[in-house]
Amino acid sequence: MRENERLQQGYAGYHEVKIPDVSLGITFPMLVMYPAGTPEQADQLGPFPLELARDAEVLAGKFPLVLISHGTGGSPLMYRTLARYLARNGFIVGMPEHPFNNRNNNSLDGTILNLTYRPRHVRMAVDWFFENKMFGGKVKQNAVSIIGHSLGGYTALAAAGGLPTSFPHETPDRQPQLIEVAPDPRIRSLVLLAPASVWFRAEGALSPVTVPILMLDAEKDPYTPSFHARIILRGVADQHKIQYRTVENAGHFSFLSSFPESMITPSFLPSQDPPGFDRKQFHEILNAEILSFLISQPSFI
Repeated sequence: MRENERLQQGYAGYHEVKIPDVSLGITFPMLVMYPAGTPEQADQLGPFPLELARDAEVLAGKFPLVLISHGTGGSPLMYRTLARYLARNGFIVGMPEHPFNNRNNNSLDGTILNLTYRPRHVRMAVDWFFENKMFGGKVKQNAVSIIGHSLGGYTALAAAGGLPTSFPHETPDRQPQLIEVAPDPRIRSLVLLAPASVWFRAEGALSPVTVPILMLDAEKDPYTPSFHARIILRGVADQHKIQYRTVENAGHFSFLSSFPESMITPSFLPSQDPPGFDRKQFHEILNAEILSFLISQPSFI
């Protein structure tokens, strides 16, 4: 992105918070980016350099809210450039780190507990924004969207009303179980990136999902190949509410923000793309496509 484009869009503030889950006796972190009037400065988010206005005041006005749900064993930082782009363009963006299913602690991977906790923690994150002093008066009512990558796609669908069923290997008694999820009626649209959807194969599992969806998958994705998208297309209440395309020559990790050159190595799979794929160029297109979809929703105007 050229510097003059950034200045036309505005600045992105950055704030780090912790959300309590009393029932589990834990707190989990969330990164927040939002429209700010304070100029950005060079900053460092973990290993990633990024220009942001850290802890700046939120710009005057009310803004739609976007939550980004990361993939299994992942990190909110993997979507930092998309979050900043949306914040510069008038969205408040929350990026929760899913407890026990992140890069630092992945102890619940492959369990029904993880599938239960993920959408619940997204709903708790939405609650936090409406209750927090810094953001409570800044969030538009009924203008919430969830962006989910990989298992984050499952999370978004479950939070929006999907009825998932676990696999036998995910439960202590080795029996499939309907996963208890309380849908969040504030969610008005979804963006699904290489979504994992196999928990919604039962008849009617996705029929309660009625919101508009932008869905992209990757041509060369061994983790969530195209049949995941077909489950969603066949299962939702109205297929015409889905904008869907397959990104040519992309891989599963192509939806993650680009990594510094020092981190791009074949031994680090999230940094890898199929030969000839330009992740940086793709993300310029991806960011604009997601923004265009979000601002086209009536509830976001």
